[in-house]
Amino acid sequence: MPKLTDAELHDFLDEGSHLLRLATIDADGMPRLVPVWYTHRDGSILFTPRAESVFLANLRRDPRLALSIDEDPLPYRKVSVQGRAEIVHEIGTDDQWRDIYREIACRYIEPEAADRYLTATIDQPRALVAVDLADSEVSTWRMPIDDEPGTGIWARRYYAPGSRMAETAGRLRR
Repeated sequence: MPKLTDAELHDFLDEGSHLLRLATIDADGMPRLVPVWYTHRDGSILFTPRAESVFLANLRRDPRLALSIDEDPLPYRKVSVQGRAEIVHEIGTDDQWRDIYREIACRYIEPEAADRYLTATIDQPRALVAVDLADSEVSTWRMPIDDEPGTGIWARRYYAPGSRMAETAGRLRR
């Protein structure tokens, strides 16, 4: 299956509007999945949970997480990460990293609207959390493009033995 090159991965993560879907573990062991705004900077994914967010409490208790960033239009690029959260800035230190908060907001809304949003929410303390991609398990995927074989859309283990797709993929691999 086609994977994103390092350059394609970084370009994709830097594109605006893709939501990060973050999975954490609740105190009772149940998974919690939330969509959040993010930015990609210096090989890390950064996001800003509010002080009372459940997923921040989950990450304080257990920093393990999974996240997914994907897109709807072709070529259906997808990034999946299993890693650990690091709280880079604690609640109440927002002034030290407000430029990152603005950067994140500007990925999703126009700069003027982002400035209004920041002004309206400046009294809502947040933490800044990072996930270092180099220290995480990262997998990527996209649909075949141009002249790439269509049998590359799945990992080989998904082809049922003896199926037409398995046979086609076997011929193309030789």
